[in-house]
Amino acid sequence: MYATINGCKLYYEIHGKENGEPIFFIHGGPGMGDCRGDIKAFSPLGDHYKLIFLDMRGSGRSEDVPPYTHQQWIQDIEELRNYLGLGKIKIVGGSYGGFLTLEYVLQYQENVTHVILRDTAPSSNYNDLSMEKALNSNLPGINEEMLERLFHGQVKSNEEFKEMFAAIQPLYTVVIDEEANRKRLENMYFHYATHNYAFSENKPKYNLIEKLHKIKVPVLVTVGRHDWVTPVICSEDIAHQIESSSLVIFENSGHSPHLEENQEYLELVRGFVGAGPLSQSFRK
Repeated sequence: MYATINGCKLYYEIHGKENGEPIFFIHGGPGMGDCRGDIKAFSPLGDHYKLIFLDMRGSGRSEDVPPYTHQQWIQDIEELRNYLGLGKIKIVGGSYGGFLTLEYVLQYQENVTHVILRDTAPSSNYNDLSMEKALNSNLPGINEEMLERLFHGQVKSNEEFKEMFAAIQPLYTVVIDEEANRKRLENMYFHYATHNYAFSENKPKYNLIEKLHKIKVPVLVTVGRHDWVTPVICSEDIAHQIESSSLVIFENSGHSPHLEENQEYLELVRGFVGAGPLSQSFRK
């Protein structure tokens, strides 16, 4: 389905129980991500919840309508919530979508009951660790010049963006499935201008560490032990700053424990949204 939100035609899907408590899912990878990965991972939650998935402006099947600022994306989330006539929501943000989720909660905490963060970060303080991990992988197509341009939003075209992602794609999971990676690459929507703005303008200024203590709603922080792009220390920083948080590390996952350890991840989410933030059963 499509809705015109703040002057941009946004693609969204609603799954699950019509009268269930709503959960919003905010995908990562501005300009290359979309909601399909979250649909694949989280659709089983539809037996009890109303699930709202969307492609952010400038990503997936949504229109390319600037600006691609964090504030604009946050306002899009809030306006879609209003458009759908929803009250309080649970919100799940992965990777770059976790940046937006944290900023949304800081601005609209009164509209949120639970927060789930997956492989994200509160700042851009650890980019050097990601670069080092990628360079040490010795994967073909990865070199310092390419990573510098990718990480600093200097991609020249959608074709180059696709080539760059093809090179780094094996870094994202513990078990490399070459056929699955090939299919995913061929079906991705690339919007290089969105990526460039996010990584050249937004990300260098992104730092919420001094604000996170203001979050009082229950927060579940999750991360894969082998995540290369938002390493464990990023999630530890979040959990340290938010008193109402619990941190869970998935030992057999990279950047996508919701997919790599799907059953365990869903069990954790179900327990969290039903039991509250401070139960010791959520801590590992």
